[in-house]
Amino acid sequence: MKIDPSSSADLSAQIAKAIRDAIMSGQLIVDERLPSEAELAEQFDVSRTTVREALKRLAAQSLIRTQRGAFGGAFVNRLSFEEAYGQQITTSTLLLSMNHVSFDTACEARFALERACAPLAATRRTADQLATMRAEIHRQGQDGLSDEAFCASDVTFHRALVDGAHNPVLSYQLAGAVEGMQPLMNMITFTARSRAEIIRLHNRIADALDRRDAGAADAGLEALCHYTQTLAGEVLKTREARRAP
Repeated sequence: MKIDPSSSADLSAQIAKAIRDAIMSGQLIVDERLPSEAELAEQFDVSRTTVREALKRLAAQSLIRTQRGAFGGAFVNRLSFEEAYGQQITTSTLLLSMNHVSFDTACEARFALERACAPLAATRRTADQLATMRAEIHRQGQDGLSDEAFCASDVTFHRALVDGAHNPVLSYQLAGAVEGMQPLMNMITFTARSRAEIIRLHNRIADALDRRDAGAADAGLEALCHYTQTLAGEVLKTREARRAP
C-alpha cells in the first residue's frame, strides 16, 4: 500500500484509498486485523493523527470496524447488503437533489429498475411480502392519512415488491431508486395525484403478483410510470405558467 506525498490530495484520503483498494483487491481479507496506528504511520511516513483520520473515513464507509481491548484494533468489516442500504439511499438522494436530474430521467430509471424485479417477484414473492403490499394498500385508503404517511406507505409497498425478487443485489440497487427517488418524486406530484388512482394501480400490481403473473405485474408498473410522468408534466407545466410574467 502506497501514497504519493507530493500529491495535492489530502494524505488521510490517500491512505484511506490505499487501504480501501487493498480490501477491494483481496489483499486485505474480511475479519483481518489492520496494522496498528503506529505501524501504519511508519509505513506511510505520516503522523498517527493522519492515520486516525484515514481510519475514520473507512469506518464511515463501513469498510472497517474497531474493537477495544487486548485483542482489539481495526479489522476489515464483513459488509452486508442490509448495512449498505443506508449509504445507497443517501447517495442516490444527494445525486438527485444536487445534480439537477430531471423528473423524467429519475422516473424512467426508477421504474425500469423495478420492472426488472417484476418477473422474479411474481415467481418468488412470499405470502408475507404480498400481505405487506395488501396492508399498505389498505393503509393508503384510510381517511385522514397525511401526505407524509401516504408517501411512506408508497415506499413500503414498492420495497416489498422489490424484496419479493429475493435477489440481494437487485434489492441493494433498488434501495436508492425506491427509498431515494420515490420520496423526491412524491414531493412533486403529491398535490395533484389521485390517491384512488394510485391505490387502483397498486391493487392491479398486487393482484398480478398474487396470480404470479409476471406480464400483468410489469404492465401495472408501466401504467403507474406513465401516470406518474403525465402527472408530473402537468404539475411542472402549471408551475411554469404561474412564474411567467
